[in-house]
Amino acid sequence: MAGRGTCPAAYPKIPRIGWLAPGTRENYEPLLEEYRRGMLELGYAEGRTIETEYLYADAQFDRLPALAQRLVEHKVDVIVTASTPPTLAAERATSTIPIVFAASADPIETGVVASLARPGGNATGLSLMSSELSAKRLELIHTLVPRVSRIAVLWDSSNPGMALRVRETKAAAERSKVGFLDAGAHDLNELESIFAELSKRPPEAMVVTTEPFTRQHRVRILDFMTRNAIPCMYEDGRFVEEGGLMSYGPNVPDLFRRAAVYVDKIIKGAKPADLPVEQPTKFELVINLKTAKALGLTVPESVIVSADKVIE
Repeated sequence: MAGRGTCPAAYPKIPRIGWLAPGTRENYEPLLEEYRRGMLELGYAEGRTIETEYLYADAQFDRLPALAQRLVEHKVDVIVTASTPPTLAAERATSTIPIVFAASADPIETGVVASLARPGGNATGLSLMSSELSAKRLELIHTLVPRVSRIAVLWDSSNPGMALRVRETKAAAERSKVGFLDAGAHDLNELESIFAELSKRPPEAMVVTTEPFTRQHRVRILDFMTRNAIPCMYEDGRFVEEGGLMSYGPNVPDLFRRAAVYVDKIIKGAKPADLPVEQPTKFELVINLKTAKALGLTVPESVIVSADKVIE
Protein backbone atom coordinates (compact mmCIF):
# COMPACT_ATOMS: atom_id res chain seq x y z
CA MET A 1 0.00 0.00 0.00
CA ALA A 2 1.23 3.40 -0.87
CA GLY A 3 2.33 5.40 2.06
CA ARG A 4 -0.02 8.10 3.29
CA GLY A 5 0.69 10.99 1.61
CA THR A 6 3.48 13.21 1.87
CA CYS A 7 3.83 15.24 -1.33
CA PRO A 8 7.28 15.38 -2.83
CA ALA A 9 9.09 18.61 -2.04
CA ALA A 10 8.79 21.12 -4.83
CA TYR A 11 12.03 21.81 -6.61
CA PRO A 12 13.03 25.47 -6.62
CA LYS A 13 12.39 27.23 -9.90
CA ILE A 14 15.55 27.88 -11.91
CA PRO A 15 15.63 31.51 -13.14
CA ARG A 16 15.48 31.83 -16.91
CA ILE A 17 17.38 34.71 -18.53
CA GLY A 18 16.85 35.89 -22.10
CA TRP A 19 19.69 37.71 -23.88
CA LEU A 20 18.90 39.94 -26.85
CA ALA A 21 21.91 41.11 -28.86
CA PRO A 22 21.67 43.30 -31.98
CA GLY A 23 24.73 41.90 -33.72
CA THR A 24 26.15 38.48 -34.50
CA ARG A 25 27.06 35.77 -32.06
CA GLU A 26 30.70 36.02 -33.21
CA ASN A 27 30.91 39.74 -32.35
CA TYR A 28 29.18 39.46 -29.00
CA GLU A 29 30.60 36.19 -27.67
CA PRO A 30 33.65 37.82 -25.97
CA LEU A 31 31.34 40.25 -24.16
CA LEU A 32 28.83 37.57 -23.22
CA GLU A 33 31.69 35.54 -21.79
CA GLU A 34 32.40 38.47 -19.44
CA TYR A 35 28.73 38.45 -18.38
CA ARG A 36 28.89 34.70 -17.73
CA ARG A 37 32.05 35.24 -15.69
CA GLY A 38 30.18 37.80 -13.61
CA MET A 39 27.30 35.38 -13.05
CA LEU A 40 29.70 32.60 -12.06
CA GLU A 41 31.37 34.90 -9.53
CA LEU A 42 27.93 35.47 -8.01
CA GLY A 43 27.35 31.73 -7.66
CA TYR A 44 25.28 30.95 -10.76
CA ALA A 45 26.14 27.80 -12.72
CA GLU A 46 24.71 27.66 -16.25
CA GLY A 47 22.32 24.73 -16.66
CA ARG A 48 22.22 24.06 -12.91
CA THR A 49 21.17 27.21 -11.09
CA ILE A 50 20.41 29.43 -14.09
CA GLU A 51 19.20 28.92 -17.65
CA THR A 52 19.97 31.38 -20.46
CA GLU A 53 18.60 31.80 -23.97
CA TYR A 54 20.64 33.89 -26.41
CA LEU A 55 19.04 35.56 -29.43
CA TYR A 56 20.95 37.55 -32.09
CA ALA A 57 19.58 40.01 -34.67
CA ASP A 58 22.72 39.79 -36.84
CA ALA A 59 22.77 43.61 -37.24
CA GLN A 60 19.24 43.61 -38.68
CA PHE A 61 17.31 45.89 -36.33
CA ASP A 62 13.97 45.04 -37.95
CA ARG A 63 14.30 41.54 -36.45
CA LEU A 64 14.49 42.82 -32.89
CA PRO A 65 10.72 43.18 -32.17
CA ALA A 66 10.02 39.54 -33.10
CA LEU A 67 13.03 38.31 -31.12
CA ALA A 68 11.96 40.32 -28.07
CA GLN A 69 8.45 38.92 -28.38
CA ARG A 70 9.89 35.39 -28.51
CA LEU A 71 11.60 35.93 -25.16
CA VAL A 72 8.32 37.20 -23.69
CA GLU A 73 6.48 34.13 -25.00
CA HIS A 74 9.20 31.91 -23.51
CA LYS A 75 8.40 33.51 -20.15
CA VAL A 76 11.94 34.44 -19.20
CA ASP A 77 12.38 36.04 -15.79
CA VAL A 78 14.79 38.76 -16.97
CA ILE A 79 15.67 40.11 -20.41
CA VAL A 80 19.24 41.36 -20.80
CA THR A 81 20.06 43.57 -23.79
CA ALA A 82 23.33 44.60 -25.38
CA SER A 83 22.56 48.12 -26.64
CA THR A 84 19.77 50.68 -27.15
CA PRO A 85 17.85 49.16 -30.13
CA PRO A 86 17.20 45.78 -28.43
CA THR A 87 16.36 47.58 -25.19
CA LEU A 88 13.68 49.63 -26.94
CA ALA A 89 12.35 46.49 -28.64
CA ALA A 90 12.17 44.68 -25.29
CA GLU A 91 10.36 47.61 -23.65
CA ARG A 92 7.76 47.58 -26.42
CA ALA A 93 7.32 43.83 -26.01
CA THR A 94 6.77 43.85 -22.24
CA SER A 95 6.06 46.27 -19.44
CA THR A 96 6.31 43.64 -16.71
CA ILE A 97 9.41 41.48 -17.33
CA PRO A 98 12.50 43.20 -15.87
CA ILE A 99 15.02 44.41 -18.46
CA VAL A 100 18.74 44.94 -17.82
CA PHE A 101 20.72 46.79 -20.48
CA ALA A 102 24.40 45.92 -20.36
CA ALA A 103 25.44 48.93 -22.44
CA SER A 104 23.04 51.66 -23.54
CA ALA A 105 24.46 54.65 -25.39
CA ASP A 106 21.97 57.19 -24.07
CA PRO A 107 19.16 55.73 -21.94
CA ILE A 108 17.59 59.09 -21.03
CA GLU A 109 17.55 60.76 -24.44
CA THR A 110 16.10 57.64 -26.08
CA GLY A 111 13.39 57.28 -23.42
CA VAL A 112 14.64 53.97 -22.03
CA VAL A 113 14.59 55.37 -18.48
CA ALA A 114 13.14 58.48 -16.84
CA SER A 115 16.40 59.31 -15.08
CA LEU A 116 19.64 57.64 -14.08
CA ALA A 117 18.87 57.83 -10.37
CA ARG A 118 15.26 56.65 -10.68
CA PRO A 119 14.72 54.65 -13.86
CA GLY A 120 11.00 54.44 -13.16
CA GLY A 121 9.94 51.57 -15.43
CA ASN A 122 10.91 47.93 -15.91
CA ALA A 123 14.40 48.65 -17.29
CA THR A 124 17.73 49.58 -15.73
CA GLY A 125 21.39 48.81 -16.26
CA LEU A 126 24.58 50.43 -17.45
CA SER A 127 25.08 53.48 -19.63
CA LEU A 128 27.92 54.05 -22.07
CA MET A 129 27.55 57.80 -21.65
CA SER A 130 29.98 59.83 -19.61
CA SER A 131 30.48 63.56 -19.67
CA GLU A 132 33.43 64.86 -21.68
CA LEU A 133 33.99 61.61 -23.62
CA SER A 134 33.57 63.28 -27.00
CA ALA A 135 35.76 66.21 -25.97
CA LYS A 136 38.45 63.81 -24.72
CA ARG A 137 38.45 61.91 -28.02
CA LEU A 138 38.84 65.16 -29.94
CA GLU A 139 41.64 66.25 -27.61
CA LEU A 140 43.51 63.02 -28.35
CA ILE A 141 43.03 63.54 -32.09
CA HIS A 142 44.50 67.04 -31.76
CA THR A 143 47.46 65.61 -29.86
CA LEU A 144 48.39 63.33 -32.75
CA VAL A 145 47.12 65.56 -35.60
CA PRO A 146 47.69 69.13 -34.32
CA ARG A 147 46.58 70.87 -37.50
CA VAL A 148 43.28 68.99 -37.95
CA SER A 149 40.65 71.36 -39.34
CA ARG A 150 37.96 68.92 -40.48
CA ILE A 151 36.73 65.66 -38.95
CA ALA A 152 34.00 63.20 -39.89
CA VAL A 153 31.97 60.86 -37.69
CA LEU A 154 31.02 57.49 -39.12
CA TRP A 155 27.99 55.95 -37.39
CA ASP A 156 24.77 54.01 -37.92
CA SER A 157 22.18 56.70 -38.63
CA SER A 158 19.36 54.22 -37.83
CA ASN A 159 20.58 53.75 -34.25
CA PRO A 160 18.82 56.30 -31.98
CA GLY A 161 21.24 55.55 -29.16
CA MET A 162 24.11 57.15 -31.09
CA ALA A 163 22.41 60.41 -32.02
CA LEU A 164 23.49 62.24 -28.86
CA ARG A 165 27.06 60.93 -29.28
CA VAL A 166 27.21 62.50 -32.73
CA ARG A 167 25.74 65.80 -31.48
CA GLU A 168 28.27 65.93 -28.65
CA THR A 169 31.13 65.30 -31.07
CA LYS A 170 29.85 68.06 -33.33
CA ALA A 171 29.61 70.46 -30.38
CA ALA A 172 33.16 69.58 -29.27
CA ALA A 173 34.40 70.16 -32.82
CA GLU A 174 32.67 73.54 -33.01
CA ARG A 175 34.21 74.60 -29.70
CA SER A 176 37.62 73.73 -31.13
CA LYS A 177 36.78 75.53 -34.40
CA VAL A 178 37.06 72.26 -36.34
CA GLY A 179 34.83 71.55 -39.32
CA PHE A 180 32.40 68.66 -38.80
CA LEU A 181 30.98 66.15 -41.27
CA ASP A 182 28.13 63.78 -40.35
CA ALA A 183 28.98 60.51 -42.15
CA GLY A 184 25.94 58.53 -41.01
CA ALA A 185 24.94 55.39 -42.91
CA HIS A 186 22.48 52.61 -42.22
CA ASP A 187 23.36 49.96 -44.81
CA LEU A 188 26.29 48.82 -46.93
CA ASN A 189 25.18 50.80 -50.00
CA GLU A 190 25.10 54.03 -47.99
CA LEU A 191 28.46 53.18 -46.44
CA GLU A 192 30.03 52.73 -49.86
CA SER A 193 28.48 55.99 -51.09
CA ILE A 194 29.93 57.85 -48.10
CA PHE A 195 33.34 56.30 -48.69
CA ALA A 196 33.19 57.38 -52.34
CA GLU A 197 32.49 60.97 -51.27
CA LEU A 198 35.15 60.96 -48.55
CA SER A 199 37.71 59.62 -51.02
CA LYS A 200 37.31 62.76 -53.13
CA ARG A 201 38.11 64.99 -50.18
CA PRO A 202 39.33 62.93 -47.20
CA PRO A 203 38.85 64.50 -43.76
CA GLU A 204 42.01 65.04 -41.75
CA ALA A 205 40.65 62.74 -39.03
CA MET A 206 37.64 60.54 -38.33
CA VAL A 207 35.72 59.12 -35.40
CA VAL A 208 33.97 55.75 -35.72
CA THR A 209 31.29 54.77 -33.23
CA THR A 210 31.03 51.23 -31.90
CA GLU A 211 27.73 49.51 -32.65
CA PRO A 212 26.49 46.43 -34.55
CA PHE A 213 26.70 48.14 -37.96
CA THR A 214 30.31 49.29 -37.59
CA ARG A 215 31.35 45.98 -36.02
CA GLN A 216 29.76 44.10 -38.92
CA HIS A 217 31.72 46.17 -41.48
CA ARG A 218 34.87 46.51 -39.38
CA VAL A 219 37.19 45.05 -42.04
CA ARG A 220 35.81 47.36 -44.74
CA ILE A 221 36.09 50.41 -42.50
CA LEU A 222 39.68 49.65 -41.50
CA ASP A 223 40.61 49.05 -45.15
CA PHE A 224 39.17 52.43 -46.17
CA MET A 225 41.07 54.26 -43.42
CA THR A 226 44.32 52.54 -44.38
CA ARG A 227 44.02 53.12 -48.14
CA ASN A 228 43.15 56.79 -47.64
CA ALA A 229 45.67 57.35 -44.83
CA ILE A 230 43.04 58.85 -42.50
CA PRO A 231 43.90 59.05 -38.78
CA CYS A 232 40.91 57.54 -37.02
CA MET A 233 39.67 57.46 -33.44
CA TYR A 234 37.58 54.41 -32.53
CA GLU A 235 35.57 53.66 -29.43
CA ASP A 236 36.49 49.97 -29.35
CA GLY A 237 40.04 48.67 -28.88
CA ARG A 238 39.36 45.71 -31.18
CA PHE A 239 39.54 48.07 -34.17
CA VAL A 240 43.00 49.18 -33.03
CA GLU A 241 44.18 45.62 -32.48
CA GLU A 242 43.25 44.95 -36.11
CA GLY A 243 45.12 47.96 -37.51
CA GLY A 244 43.26 51.09 -36.43
CA LEU A 245 45.14 54.07 -35.03
CA MET A 246 43.68 54.56 -31.55
CA SER A 247 40.60 54.11 -29.40
CA TYR A 248 39.27 55.71 -26.26
CA GLY A 249 36.11 54.70 -24.46
CA PRO A 250 34.47 52.81 -21.64
CA ASN A 251 35.72 49.35 -20.80
CA VAL A 252 32.73 47.55 -22.36
CA PRO A 253 33.67 44.05 -21.12
CA ASP A 254 33.58 45.49 -17.59
CA LEU A 255 30.04 46.79 -18.22
CA PHE A 256 28.88 43.35 -19.38
CA ARG A 257 30.42 41.75 -16.30
CA ARG A 258 28.68 44.29 -14.07
CA ALA A 259 25.34 43.56 -15.77
CA ALA A 260 25.39 40.27 -13.86
CA VAL A 261 25.06 42.21 -10.60
CA TYR A 262 21.77 43.72 -11.81
CA VAL A 263 20.47 40.32 -12.90
CA ASP A 264 21.37 38.88 -9.50
CA LYS A 265 19.60 41.67 -7.62
CA ILE A 266 16.45 41.30 -9.72
CA ILE A 267 16.40 37.52 -9.27
CA LYS A 268 16.55 38.15 -5.54
CA GLY A 269 13.53 40.47 -5.67
CA ALA A 270 14.77 43.98 -6.51
CA LYS A 271 12.71 46.10 -8.91
CA PRO A 272 14.38 47.73 -11.92
CA ALA A 273 12.68 51.04 -11.08
CA ASP A 274 14.61 51.12 -7.79
CA LEU A 275 18.05 50.28 -9.22
CA PRO A 276 19.90 53.40 -10.46
CA VAL A 277 21.57 53.29 -13.86
CA GLU A 278 25.35 53.19 -13.56
CA GLN A 279 27.74 55.15 -15.75
CA PRO A 280 31.17 53.89 -16.83
CA THR A 281 33.97 54.01 -14.29
CA LYS A 282 36.74 52.40 -16.35
CA PHE A 283 38.04 53.90 -19.60
CA GLU A 284 40.69 52.54 -21.94
CA LEU A 285 43.11 54.23 -24.33
CA VAL A 286 44.63 51.92 -26.94
CA ILE A 287 47.32 53.12 -29.38
CA ASN A 288 48.76 51.32 -32.42
CA LEU A 289 52.28 52.69 -32.91
CA LYS A 290 52.78 50.73 -36.12
CA THR A 291 49.75 52.42 -37.67
CA ALA A 292 50.85 55.83 -36.37
CA LYS A 293 54.24 55.35 -38.05
CA ALA A 294 52.59 54.34 -41.34
CA LEU A 295 50.51 57.54 -41.19
CA GLY A 296 53.61 59.64 -40.46
CA LEU A 297 52.35 60.61 -37.01
CA THR A 298 54.41 61.09 -33.89
CA VAL A 299 52.79 59.82 -30.70
CA PRO A 300 53.93 61.92 -27.73
CA GLU A 301 55.54 60.01 -24.89
CA SER A 302 52.86 61.36 -22.54
CA VAL A 303 50.15 59.61 -24.59
CA ILE A 304 52.12 56.35 -24.72
CA VAL A 305 52.60 56.40 -20.96
CA SER A 306 48.92 57.05 -20.30
CA ALA A 307 47.72 54.35 -22.72
CA ASP A 308 46.25 51.18 -21.28
CA LYS A 309 47.51 49.17 -24.25
CA VAL A 310 50.23 49.98 -26.78
CA ILE A 311 50.51 47.92 -29.97
CA GLU A 312 53.95 48.02 -31.56
